[in-house]
Amino acid sequence: MMELGVLGPLCVRANGRVDAPSAPKLRNVLAMLMVHTGQVVPATSLVRDLWDDDPPVSGPATLQTYILNLRKMFASVTGMPTAEVAREVLVTRAGGYLLAAGAGTLDVHRYQRLARSGREALARRDDGAAVRDLNDALLLWRGPALVDVPAGRVLESKRRQLEESRLVTLEYLVDAQLRLGMYREVLAELAALTVENPLHEGLHGQYMRALYLSGRRAQALEVFRRLRTALVAELGLDPGPRLQRLHRAVLTADGDDHAWGDPVPAEAPAVALGGARRY
Repeated sequence: MMELGVLGPLCVRANGRVDAPSAPKLRNVLAMLMVHTGQVVPATSLVRDLWDDDPPVSGPATLQTYILNLRKMFASVTGMPTAEVAREVLVTRAGGYLLAAGAGTLDVHRYQRLARSGREALARRDDGAAVRDLNDALLLWRGPALVDVPAGRVLESKRRQLEESRLVTLEYLVDAQLRLGMYREVLAELAALTVENPLHEGLHGQYMRALYLSGRRAQALEVFRRLRTALVAELGLDPGPRLQRLHRAVLTADGDDHAWGDPVPAEAPAVALGGARRY
């Protein structure tokens, strides 16, 4: 059984060996097949992601060569004959190709299961279990999704979807940590994340909350000021009602739970680091 990774550098691991093609377009084809494991990927979609709207006349034939090379790579990693790889791993289907669901475990699927379990724990207010599962989900990330793959339209869309899911899962993790009183433990993480995401109101709200609950009220107000300045400059907008309420709560030292709001919904997008959360 292979382990397939897209949450960071592209990775194929089996029998103690790790491999991935070096050619950029070959990596693109492999990534397209991996993020659609168990689904037939039309050859036309692969060609479009490789060459956008201007594929060469030789595009379909070149794609067939890429598929052959990937089968050889899978054979090398797994020790299977190439013919068996073509039957059991990377399979030709009418109009396209399929990376068989039983060929390996994909890190995205493990991430999604753990993130879902963490959200379910949040919904039943089991914050300890939520922290465990959400943290384990985020520890699967080895870097930005598909970081070393030249992305066409489909892969870029998938990459953005995964990165957004990571941020959402991280927000849920911090929510649970704050409810457990881990105010100081999240400060360094949130300080970095708010710099990396200067217009993200949710992360700034969590940072304000953690600072205030750690006794750093002036810094919490400064975080709001920076966010408001960035939003006005970039978008011509003020922070939303939730951040405005949080700002007033910090100004008035209002400890009422209703002033803070409840940031944890019961559901979250299906696809989106503890000591390693930030890669």
